[in-house]
Formats: sequence, structure tokens, C-alpha cells
Amino acid sequence: MKLHFLGAAATALVLAASTAQADQAPQATASATAAKPTYGTYGFDTAGMDPSVKPGDDFYDYANGGWAKATPIPADKSNYGAFNVLDDLSRERTRGILEAAKADPASKIGAAYASYMDAAAVEAKGLGPIQPWLAEIKAVKDKAGYAKVAAKAARAGVSGPFRIYVGQDDKDPETYILNLRQGGLGLPDRDFYLEQNDKMAAIRTAYVAHLERMLTLAGEPDAKTRAAALMAFETEIARVHWSQIDSRDADKTYNKMTLAELQKTAPGFDFAGYLATNKLNPAAVLVAQPTAVAGEAALIAKTPVGVLKDALLLRSLHAYATYLPDSVANEDFAFYGTTLSGTPEREERWKRAVDFLKESMGEEVGKAYVAQYFPPETKAAMDQLVKNVIAAMGRRIDGLAWMSDTAKARAHKKLAAFTPKIGYPDKWRDYAGLAIKAGDLLGNAERAKQFEFDYQMGKLGKPIYRWEWQMTPMEINAYADFGMVEIVFPAAILQPPFFDPHADPAVNYGGIGAVIGHELSHHFDDQGAKYDETGKLSQWWTDQDVANFKALTDKLVAQYDAYEPFPGAHVKGAFTLGENIGDLAGLAVALDAYHASLGGKPAPIIDGTTGDERFYLGWAQVWRRNYREANLRQRLVTDPHSPSQYRADIVRNYDAWYDAFKPAPGSKIYLKPEDRVKIW
Repeated sequence: MKLHFLGAAATALVLAASTAQADQAPQATASATAAKPTYGTYGFDTAGMDPSVKPGDDFYDYANGGWAKATPIPADKSNYGAFNVLDDLSRERTRGILEAAKADPASKIGAAYASYMDAAAVEAKGLGPIQPWLAEIKAVKDKAGYAKVAAKAARAGVSGPFRIYVGQDDKDPETYILNLRQGGLGLPDRDFYLEQNDKMAAIRTAYVAHLERMLTLAGEPDAKTRAAALMAFETEIARVHWSQIDSRDADKTYNKMTLAELQKTAPGFDFAGYLATNKLNPAAVLVAQPTAVAGEAALIAKTPVGVLKDALLLRSLHAYATYLPDSVANEDFAFYGTTLSGTPEREERWKRAVDFLKESMGEEVGKAYVAQYFPPETKAAMDQLVKNVIAAMGRRIDGLAWMSDTAKARAHKKLAAFTPKIGYPDKWRDYAGLAIKAGDLLGNAERAKQFEFDYQMGKLGKPIYRWEWQMTPMEINAYADFGMVEIVFPAAILQPPFFDPHADPAVNYGGIGAVIGHELSHHFDDQGAKYDETGKLSQWWTDQDVANFKALTDKLVAQYDAYEPFPGAHVKGAFTLGENIGDLAGLAVALDAYHASLGGKPAPIIDGTTGDERFYLGWAQVWRRNYREANLRQRLVTDPHSPSQYRADIVRNYDAWYDAFKPAPGSKIYLKPEDRVKIW
């Protein structure tokens, strides 16, 4: 299962290449619409522009600079922008649903919410609720016992030496298979341990101090020495970990093994005992990073069991910190929230409670959310927009000079196989088997994590759950799933500035239209293009197609490698390539869809702006975001999406943008025609 997010049962759509269907899209304009758009006169916040910046110098600042200067980042956030505005709205709405449910003694979501909101009870119980689990970890005597308790930790949502999950077999997409990936780190990525610069060194120092304080809070002796030993162990793990770039390669990460082959590849860890603890005996396992898994197993074999137990103990405190007293929760936040992301304050308790319910019973909450906040008209309009964008993608495929006719025919088959999912699932999850007890927050959290683990592992041997969603309706995101050949758009993102039924269509196509194009284009990015119309990992291009494609994507990698948000800290073009292709192709496809929707008529002039100008402004508006420095630095290492400024400035690759805004040659983001990257 390969998921690619934006910033994340419908029937398959057949390709509609004519403009007849496109003409059915809503054509509301500012002058013809009775209701006023949420932003400005036509759906774009002109007051947030910075007219002192020329579009050709920085289109992001031209479109959003006024907003950026006038908008502080709230104290409980590491960054703030259009996504956060909608997330705040979504959580306020969800809070209302949960507050009402809390008054219903028969409501499971209400009881779970109430248990989180009872801060006094959490403080009164102290660490008592988690002590039996910590005692089980501390009682481990040997490596065999460690493997078993690590398996229990995985079922309880605690990260251990490896990550296991169930997904589609990339080369047999009608079958579920167990996946095994590298793990074992407390910092976000190997680079945090290995990069030699002052910023990373300071984080490492703070991390060790954090581990020491957490051990002390748990009442553990000799915390300083134990923290240092764990850091040394994790640093050795980081040395064997694969990089983010290698870990996103669908070919490199497809390594199918029997359990016996896995044990032979990585003999230092009892994988049979580890899996059997959770009643798993898979015929095969997909091992994403075999050398890393083998390296970790060898390190586990030679590391004192006390260090291994400390890793699980500390990961448990981290995983459950939000359900524990403030002494632990505040310390956990001080490192992971403030040191790593720069966020000064924890969110209010009700916001954390909402997140708990989204994680534990998201679709149960989602049913109520959709009933109140997702009108059928929005779904119908989105259905049409998706059809229009898919049709535009088909036309662009026909016009590609670098792709062979053989590959074009297969690409059209893939388009015809797509399943768009919009708003909410056709089939909701059943949480009847999840026990929720009044006043038992940590127990509720633990049972919810175990319930989810059992649900996921229960897929093994069953037909593919094609109705399933990987997000709740309350998410401000979207995603593409290669194995399912689907693009998915939760209800909560289908609001201004992404989609506004009262805005000019150009702004909507530049917003949600480009988001649709982005997710659709993921299926044709450097990894998604490796999956055929059935969702199978297989090369359906000629060798020459592959070579032509790589020549184009190499240019995009170089373009993004040159971006430097901080001195010496660059965007990683190879790491962010999939998302950059999604933006590049998605925006081009959305513009074609917008032009087709006009039915041969010229776009109206509104407030002195052309349709294409409004389209590109709509694109830039959804990417307005202010970052704290620590958060942006972390994202450069861990986030496959480029910073928002560069996502907006991808317009520099489109001839139509130059025609619309007429930047002068030599402007800062101006590219000569031969240097503009065009892929899909």
C-alpha cells in the first residue's frame, strides 16, 4: 500500500474526453452569484496580497505577502495557514458533536470524550494506570522475552524496533500482506543522529536530557547513564537505517520473504516469537529495508537487554503521554512540541480530546460530522470537478511528445480504472467490539489502539476492503492510493479557500481542481507510474519511456535542490520529487480542465483580472503558510512535501503563467522557455 498525501463505494469513472461533460460544471461567477464568496469578491483574498512584490520575483509573496506579514502563528501551532484555518473549524464543529454526545449516557464517543476531558481524574491517578504495563516491560529477563513484549507494544500503539502493518501486496494487489519496516528511533529520522551541524547537535543534547527527565518522572534510578546508553544504541540504529530517498522507492522496498527467509536474513531477532505473540503466522512478509532490518537485528542481539527495555519504556511514555498527568505530558511536549517544532504552548485540552476521538473512533464521529456539515450539493459539484480533471489528464496524455503510443494506451486504461472517493465512506466502520469505560482514559486509549491493530491484522487472508478510507471525513487533506487506484478527498477540505460554491470557477479550479490534479498525478509520478491500471507494481512503459521521463524529472530535482530556506539547508529534490511532480502536473491538468469548462467562451474579466490570473492566484492562496523555524527545518528532513512558498512558485514552469502575469526576463523566478519543466 503506497499512500501519498496532499500536505493525504464510489464507482470507477470512465474517461470523458469531450467538453460536453465539462460544460456541466457549476459556472458561478462573482457577478452571477447571489451569495458572496468567503474570500474577496471572487474567491481570492486580494487584501492579503503584497503589491510591492512583482509576480516574477516571488509569486507566493505577491499573492500572500500581506497576509504573511499580518498573521502571527498561534502559540499552540508550529505553523499556520489555510490548512490550519479549516482544521480549527473542523475541530470546533467536532467539539460540538462530542459535547452533545457526552450528555448521552448511551454514547460511546461521548463516554470516551468525557474520559479525556476529566483532567482532575487523570491527575489524581498519576502514573498508576500505566504502571502494570511498565512493570511488564521491566520484568523482561532475556531477548526472547524482549521480542514478545515488543510485539505487545506494537499492538498497543507503542513504536518498537520495527514497524509492522497490513497492506496490499504491491505485485498482487488483490491480496493483503504483512509489511515490516525499519524502526527503533526516538528522533524523527536518521539524519537527526548523523548530521554534523550545530542545529542537530543541539537537538541531540536536548533529546538525551529529555530521556533522562522522563526516566526520572517514571521513578527510574540512574537516569543519566541510562539515557546516554539509549542514545548510543539509537545512533547505531540510525547508521543502518535507509535514507528517506531510498525508503520511498517502490522497487527497492519490495522484498518478499517467507518467515524462514526473514529469520535467515536477520538472525539477531526472534521474528517468529515476535509475530506469534500477536497470533500472526504469515506465509510471507514484505520487508521494506532488508539491510536495515538485518542491521537492527544484529544490534539487538549484542545490546544489553536493559537498554532494549528502556527503549520500550520511554516509547510507551511518549505514546501515552497525552493520556497521563501533566508532569509527563508537559515534558513530552517540551521536547517533541517545542524543541523539535518550535511550538510554545500545548493545545487546549478539548482540542486534544477531539484528536483522541478522531484517532480512536474517527468514523463514528465522522457520521455525525457529515450529516451536519457536508451538503449533497458539495459532493455533486466535486463529482463533476473530478470528472473534468480526469478528462483533462486524458487530453494531456494524448499530447505528450515523450511518451510512446503503447504507454499512452495503458495510461488511458489506468485513468478509466480510477475510483474517486469524495466526502465520506460508503460503508462505515463498526466499533461495537471496542470497550469504552467511564473514567478510564488510559485504558480507553490502550483498548482503542489494540482494537485498531486487531482490525488491521484481521485483513490478512481476506478480500481487499475496497470501501475503506485511510482518513476521517474531518481531515483537511487528500490522498492517492496506488494499489487501490483511487484518489480520496475528505469532506472537511471541500471548503474555502479550496472549494467555494460562490467563488469564480477559476479560483476553484486553481484550488480544489489543482488538488484533484495533484492526487491524480501522483498515480503518474516517479513512483505511482510504476503501478498499472490494476494497482500492480509492474513496468508498463517502454525502456525509452522510462529514460525520457527520468530526463524530465532530473530537471525538476535540480530545480528544487537549488531552493535554500536557510543558509546551508536546502530542499531535497529527490526526496520531494513525487510531491513536486504532483504539483507540476496537477496544476497543468487543472488549468486545462478550467479552460474546457468555459465551453469555448472567453473567461469573464472580474475586478480587472483574467480567468488565468484568478486560477493561479487561487493556487497560491491555498499554500499560504507561516512556519516556525524549528518546524520548517524538521520538515526539510522528514516531509516529502516542499515548503509552501516553493509549491506556490511552481508556476514558474508554465507558459500560461508567463502569458497571464508577464514577468520580465531576469526576474527572480523567471525561467527561460527551454528551462521550464513540463512532464504530464
